Amino acid sequence: MLGLGVMILSIAVIRGFKSEIKQKIRGFAGDILVQKFDNNYSDQNSPFNIDNAFIKKVQANPLFTHIMPTATKPGIIKTRTEIEGVVMKGVNKNYDWTFFKKILVAGKVIDFTDTVEAQKQIMISSYTASRLKLKVGDKFLMYFVQEPPLKKRPFYITGIFDVGVEDIDKTFVVGDLSLLVKLNNWNPDEIGGYELRVSNFERLDEANDFLSDKMPLKLKSYTVSDSYPTIFEWLKLLDVNAQVMLILMLIVATINMISALLIIILERTSMIGMFKAMGAGNWTIQKIFLYNASYLIGIGLILGNIFGLGISFFQSGTHFFKLDEASYYMTFVPIEVHWTDMVLLNLGTLVICLLVLIIPSTLVTRITPVKAIRFK
Repeated sequence: MLGLGVMILSIAVIRGFKSEIKQKIRGFAGDILVQKFDNNYSDQNSPFNIDNAFIKKVQANPLFTHIMPTATKPGIIKTRTEIEGVVMKGVNKNYDWTFFKKILVAGKVIDFTDTVEAQKQIMISSYTASRLKLKVGDKFLMYFVQEPPLKKRPFYITGIFDVGVEDIDKTFVVGDLSLLVKLNNWNPDEIGGYELRVSNFERLDEANDFLSDKMPLKLKSYTVSDSYPTIFEWLKLLDVNAQVMLILMLIVATINMISALLIIILERTSMIGMFKAMGAGNWTIQKIFLYNASYLIGIGLILGNIFGLGISFFQSGTHFFKLDEASYYMTFVPIEVHWTDMVLLNLGTLVICLLVLIIPSTLVTRITPVKAIRFK
């Protein structure tokens, strides 16, 4: 029961944790970023012209759900008492705000109804707001470093978001793409990149291969795992942790069952001797103990599922168990139950335990009728 319960919780927590982190990264950065293919590795993109033919090809492919123009530019936020270096991510009216609406802690997303007013609006992270002692509606100046000369623009905060990923919250603010185009002296039809989102993250590489074949030679695509390699490598290590946990729990479960079966056999030595004296074969007697062991395993599986799934659904509904967001990127232990995982865990535990129990059951063959009947 405990072994299976712990395995269920381990798989559910690992899957939930990986899913939450991926959703946070994907929600902010998109699944694939297309930028100009050059040697520019700074936070300010190199411009290229919007290619409507390429956009139509992407929109026609069911692998993709959104393609959105973006650009980034470093700047410095200055208030009366504080300054903070950030990178502005520019978006336009066609941006998909679904993710941001989920992570808003105050205010609202940028309103592009008035194009002039939209250039004054900005969204900042709760980390930046706390550092600079700002709230929704506050105004500040932001300086953009470029040559020549240094440019400054006034903004007021329309929304405060909390992605929960330190690398993002410390770095980015969100503003109007047209303002960055103007600051960079780009043509109106120039952008810094495309942010694309896929319909199925498991087919991310397939989607990236499609882009490589269809986009102009001057462009280069980067998957979200390329953009945040450290985080995604860390998530891969969680799979190793889960595998180690499953192996350890299976070992513990099988050792417990072997011990229980050996005790049952020793307690029934006299009975075994009587069966043999009456002509019962070794395998016939072994099956009796294996059937009994299967019954005990079945009870353990039922209780283990109640224990593991019960805690999983309780945590999923209440978020009772908390985490330190600075260390784990979220404030609660995430849970994601896949029924295929549950079926495989139950079947695997049952089969492995039964196969392993065949070995101790062979102890029956070493018991002779005469000695067994005298055994007390």
